[in-house]
Amino acid sequence: MENQANGQKKSRVAKLVVRRDLCIGAASCVAVAPSTFELDAENKAVLRRKQAPPTSDETKREELEDQAIDDDTLMLAAQSCPTQAIYLYDDEGNQLYP
Repeated sequence: MENQANGQKKSRVAKLVVRRDLCIGAASCVAVAPSTFELDAENKAVLRRKQAPPTSDETKREELEDQAIDDDTLMLAAQSCPTQAIYLYDDEGNQLYP
């Protein structure tokens, strides 16, 4: 029963990256997960972290401001991006999306 809703074997998002060269500031990620994403002064998506400043750079899950956000919401936010600028990785560094 590896894929139960709260099972430990489910693929877990461990790291996130926003590719600034791909981001067009559509803000769909902000609409889906406003506690995790925001737009910066250049109208690019950045990750909201416990310690300022927000960043587009590789960010570990435990560094995110919202520790309660679930994998499904992070995946939906990444999938909502029209340019696939949000990359998600698991604990072993395997790319989960795109």
